[in-house]
Amino acid sequence: MSLEKCFKLKERNTTVNREIVGGVTTFLAMSYILALNPQILSAAGMRWGGIFTATAVSSALATLFMALVANLPVALAPGLGLNAFFTYTVVLGMKCSPAFALTAVLLEGALFILLSVFGIREAIIKSIPVNLRKAVAVGIGLFITLIGLNNAGLIDGSAATPLAFVTLDMSHATAIVALLGLVVTTALYILKVPGSILLGIVITTIIGIPFGVTSIPESFKPFSAPETPILFNFEFKSVLTLKFFAVFFTFLFTDLFDTIGTLLGVAEQANLKDKQGNVMNAKGALLSDAVGTVVGACLGTSTVTSFVESSSGVAAGARTGLASVVTALLFLVSLFLSPLFALVPSAATAPALVFVGFLMMRSVMGIDFKDSSEGIPAFITIMAMPFAYSISQGISFGIISYVLCKIFAKKAKDIPLVTWILALVFLANIIFEASK
Repeated sequence: MSLEKCFKLKERNTTVNREIVGGVTTFLAMSYILALNPQILSAAGMRWGGIFTATAVSSALATLFMALVANLPVALAPGLGLNAFFTYTVVLGMKCSPAFALTAVLLEGALFILLSVFGIREAIIKSIPVNLRKAVAVGIGLFITLIGLNNAGLIDGSAATPLAFVTLDMSHATAIVALLGLVVTTALYILKVPGSILLGIVITTIIGIPFGVTSIPESFKPFSAPETPILFNFEFKSVLTLKFFAVFFTFLFTDLFDTIGTLLGVAEQANLKDKQGNVMNAKGALLSDAVGTVVGACLGTSTVTSFVESSSGVAAGARTGLASVVTALLFLVSLFLSPLFALVPSAATAPALVFVGFLMMRSVMGIDFKDSSEGIPAFITIMAMPFAYSISQGISFGIISYVLCKIFAKKAKDIPLVTWILALVFLANIIFEASK
């Protein structure tokens, strides 16, 4: 079967070259997870090398599944936040074993497979009002902008104000390199240079060498053999405990709405929607996420989820699963070339994230702010994601405020049943978290 027939390139107005550039861009934008996930999970007493292998393999398999089942340019990997919850809350805070946490991840993924097969997760996506979907895209844009600024070292949370830009001197070389990279990326984009975001990452990496930001070890060897991960490390004897349920529910809730938010944001940005305005192949995409989580747990890593950095690949031209195939292959290659990929500093990928934030802001023009019952929940969604540093919390506050605003506007009949249910679930979760 040809690439055209398999991925419908012409139908989505893209080319093989664009998909390759998009896939590489997405990989470079999210490749930091290969270093960060092992760093976080190894603090729970797990082997760094085994986690690195588990991270790369689970990311590759889940992303490849996304490509072939959903035909979407969305990449997956162990999610940030979820891995921190795994280590610092469950293992170190609650004194549970890594096997306990991995069991919760496994069963969460298994339940998600069932919910995806029966279309329940898809129904949840469809229940989110149109204006809120657009707001999710904008909120994610601001969220990843904040991630980019933080990765670049451009913002400082210890200043007199809650948030401030750092002073651009040589003590903040990473910030200077990232700012130069943003200028380069902006110039390339305005000049309509193909692959401007990917080129920006490469050029910024080179710029970082004289600044000491891009570090090349003296005994640099690009090749290394991968370590064997710890397979099927589970602890089923604790499944029926209250503690297990609390951990299981947190993984379940956060993963569900982080994934939904990412899919909505990417679909809005790439216009990958059907005639009803719903995400194309949403069922396949959600199933890919669930399968990835189960595979990741079996390999010994925390919850695998759709990555918001996929937006950078979409911005570079990706529109089909072919880009995801490229990203998946690069994850497999990284198993043997980890020192080479480790050369790309956060200062080089940060400008890409900030720039994609600008591109995702376009969706704000489609939000109906004239209708307060639509505009206020949209604003709350946009505001909450970067300030709460959470996609799922942004959706949570957005849905609750949507129901309240519709009630205040005497338009309760416009609220779909599933949206009512979601609002109650979100509210119950807030009460549950506050009572812990």
